[in-house]
Amino acid sequence: MNNPKISTLSRGILLLVGVLLVSSIFVPMWRIELSAPQYPEGLVLQLHANKIGGDVDIINGLNHYIGMKTLHKEDFVEFTVLPYIFAGFALFALAVAIIAKKKGLYALFISLILFGILAAVDFYRWNYEYGHNLDPNAAIRVPGMSYQPPLIGYKQLLNFGAYSIPDIGGWMLIASGLLLFILVIKESNLLQKWRKPKTVTVLLFLLSLSFLSCAKTEAVPIKLNVDNCEFCKMSIADGKYGSEVITQKGRVYKFDDIMCMVNYGKENPDTKIKAYYVHNYTQDNILIPAEKAFFLTGVNIPSPMRGNIASFSSEKEAKELGLKLNATLISWEAVIGK
Repeated sequence: MNNPKISTLSRGILLLVGVLLVSSIFVPMWRIELSAPQYPEGLVLQLHANKIGGDVDIINGLNHYIGMKTLHKEDFVEFTVLPYIFAGFALFALAVAIIAKKKGLYALFISLILFGILAAVDFYRWNYEYGHNLDPNAAIRVPGMSYQPPLIGYKQLLNFGAYSIPDIGGWMLIASGLLLFILVIKESNLLQKWRKPKTVTVLLFLLSLSFLSCAKTEAVPIKLNVDNCEFCKMSIADGKYGSEVITQKGRVYKFDDIMCMVNYGKENPDTKIKAYYVHNYTQDNILIPAEKAFFLTGVNIPSPMRGNIASFSSEKEAKELGLKLNATLISWEAVIGK
């Protein structure tokens, strides 16, 4: 009884895990999406288990100008060994399904997690080397600038936005890991232990904290006289009227006038906005959530692009200045609907 067997259901799920692991070899594992004004449809770099796909030639041409090494399959030993590693994990899952021993299941799960950690470290190292080891004789050189793509999520690189996410194969690997995690919990009877009141309370508390941390979106300070308005392309010079939006992908768009932000949203309805921020009129260059702000509109509010709107963190301050400027207090809903 030191190494009891797993259930028939768990053995069936292990076979599914094996299928997912093998299938991931034949589809893209990861993708890096690049967006810029000169490429409105965007560029995509797809990393397979055994090759590089997507707009490789175009990206290599751009990399050449900024001094980055061009991308070639032959330069990466990973493309030689990864198919064998995934096939090996699939055989491992098949063997555990046949032998049906719990220790084999635990070993498979731990091995896959360790591989995931090592793969993430290797991917970060790869991104770092390509983004930092630049040719000093490149045509375009920006002092202090590096071009390391994000490990996951969004990052701005000059006029390019880089968005790094799993592709079909990557989601298959994630699904495999989740299925194994569920099997480990099921076969080790952890659910019965978690049914204790104190344990459940602690888990719910930790889960609520994780939701809060995931829901939080931080504003990115606007660099006055450096950043340009995404809508009107003017330099953002006044810290009283600026604003910004953060998309679902994490990209940040900055504006010199609140109405520039509103008009940008109307002209780009497909952009999925996660958060809106506006400058606090009474504190220079301080961003506050638009949904919690109070707004004044009037011809005596000299915003840069004549949006004639100012925002405040305090309703009292907004009303006091409204009396002085003969301005009207309006809601965020009214602003966004202008």
